[in-house]
Amino acid sequence: MRFVAKALIVSLTLTAGVAANIAIAKDGVQDPTVKARMELMDTIGMNTKILGDMAGGKAAFDASAAEAAKAALVAAAADIPAKFEVEADDPVSEARPDIWMNTEGFIEDAKGLETAAGAIDVASVEGIQAGMGAIGGACKACHSDFRAKK
Repeated sequence: MRFVAKALIVSLTLTAGVAANIAIAKDGVQDPTVKARMELMDTIGMNTKILGDMAGGKAAFDASAAEAAKAALVAAAADIPAKFEVEADDPVSEARPDIWMNTEGFIEDAKGLETAAGAIDVASVEGIQAGMGAIGGACKACHSDFRAKK
């Protein structure tokens, strides 16, 4: 299996898992700061899914929808450091305390997503396919270090 295909499968799997977990977790959230973070991650998951569905052939390529998803993904990724600036917790939060113990590493991972999202070429399906591995990799890197396993 080609690298691009493997990367696409990984990123689509991550996206589906993130979207499902966020949707379930937001129902019981109490802390408004944590809820805002979860909503931001929901935005990231939703827009990654739009691009992933196009890349995987689950949705028809739509240049304007791809551009809008890319723009939303870049903006949301850029907002991650600000949303996690204040240490807050909630019983349903999946954020690990490591975020605030290794802020530099967390911000570096967030910037990795912003860079990957900004670099994706959404002018064609092939461009989206080529860029999804980097987006999935950026999500995985951060989640491996800073997201609790629930």
